[in-house]
Amino acid sequence: MNFIQRALASVTRRKGKSLILFLVIFILGNVIAGAIAIQQSTANVEKKMKNDLGATATAEIDPEFDWETSEAPENLSEETIQEIGNLSYVKEYDYSVRAYINTANFKTMQPDYGDEGGVVYGNSEQPQLELVGTNLETPLSFSDKIVDLVDGRYFTAEEIANGAQVGIFSKKVSEENGFSVGDQVVVDSQNYIYSETEESTYEKGIDFPVEVIGIFDPQVIETKQEDSEQGNQQFFDQVYVEATQFNSVYMPNRAVQEINVQYWRSQFEADPDMYGGEFDEEETNQFYATPNYQLNSPEDVEAFRQEAETLLPSAYIIRASTDTYDEVGGSMKKLSQISGYVVIVAVIATLVIISLVVVLFLRDRKHELGIYLAIGEHRRNVVLQILIELLIISIIAMGLSLVTGNFLGGSLSESLLQSDMLASNGNNMDNMSYYYDVFANNPTLTADQIQNAYEVTFSMGYIVTFILTGLLTVFASALLPLIYILRLNPKKIMM
Repeated sequence: MNFIQRALASVTRRKGKSLILFLVIFILGNVIAGAIAIQQSTANVEKKMKNDLGATATAEIDPEFDWETSEAPENLSEETIQEIGNLSYVKEYDYSVRAYINTANFKTMQPDYGDEGGVVYGNSEQPQLELVGTNLETPLSFSDKIVDLVDGRYFTAEEIANGAQVGIFSKKVSEENGFSVGDQVVVDSQNYIYSETEESTYEKGIDFPVEVIGIFDPQVIETKQEDSEQGNQQFFDQVYVEATQFNSVYMPNRAVQEINVQYWRSQFEADPDMYGGEFDEEETNQFYATPNYQLNSPEDVEAFRQEAETLLPSAYIIRASTDTYDEVGGSMKKLSQISGYVVIVAVIATLVIISLVVVLFLRDRKHELGIYLAIGEHRRNVVLQILIELLIISIIAMGLSLVTGNFLGGSLSESLLQSDMLASNGNNMDNMSYYYDVFANNPTLTADQIQNAYEVTFSMGYIVTFILTGLLTVFASALLPLIYILRLNPKKIMM
């Protein structure tokens, strides 16, 4: 009988000890499999959500910048924006000059926080239209599918170069104002008149004619009315972002810059004292743009951030669309960390327990092993016999724990996500600001969306990772028993 046959016979004849070893490996295998399943699932959710968010980045002033004690930061120069745009991680980039126009007759969409029971159009305390400039014929928001062109066309190179007053409006605003592609619309403006003794007022300013060349529809998140009743900050932030999306008008940069100068000149003429009695056209016309960088993939974000921030003035940082996941995906991160710790502890426990169990079993079999060595069997064959015995039991136990551990990981992670244990991280959304201009039209992300996307399923990555981890752990746990066998002295055993 060779060592393979002896190994098979030993497993089947020593049913009690084989069952004990099987249960030990099966239980520990479930823990490892469940933790790996959670890790794989959280990694998949992060990858999917970051891909959905896109790989967009911008340079902005650090929110923690000390305005009180520090000198005001300089505007980003066009040269700096272009230098960052030439980095290898950037697929395409744009920089956007922006203007905010207070209107009266032009209907804009105002945030509805639940008090009125519906979205408010038209006049409010300060209806505002945001002009979003671009240097691209197809703005990045459209090429990234953040907003969809539902009618009309994009800009031409000539319109971009000449600063033509043409615009792409949102579908809701165009419907409320009753215009369509090809129409010439007039955006009226209001001048703010400040008063120290009476209530500040608005008066009619100048009008801006804009040719409608396209209509877009942004992607928005469905909001729930009951969230507003519960005072959910997440709801209010989403509503604000939705209103900002619909009230945006895409125009060539030069057109936005010219309108901005005209608008502020009109403000000055209406209330010169408020602006020091002198209109500074040079300062008003100063280059100020928000850069928008489209990266090759979400995986490039951190590398791009490191290189780009070395080119920026000290007060600026890189802000990426994927940062949204990092801010609201706290529960997933904590869950991933916990599962990582569980894998490490479970592997160490498996190494120790299996090693001790096998050594104890071998001590009861030392006479059997001594006989093999005494009759001239190679120690190598004895070692291989024990390894095969351990491998047979381990493969069966791990095969079953591969299935049960997956279900265990799903049930455990679902319980944790629904409990208060991870709530503190999941509520990061409440403290998150959505007022980053370059991301005003980006898809927003909530903690609920992340949790809804989380699902523990069988995947090739999960199977391969578990099998490799399990087999390496089992083989490593066999080192102590092998040392025990190698130190056996058949003469002493047989005496």
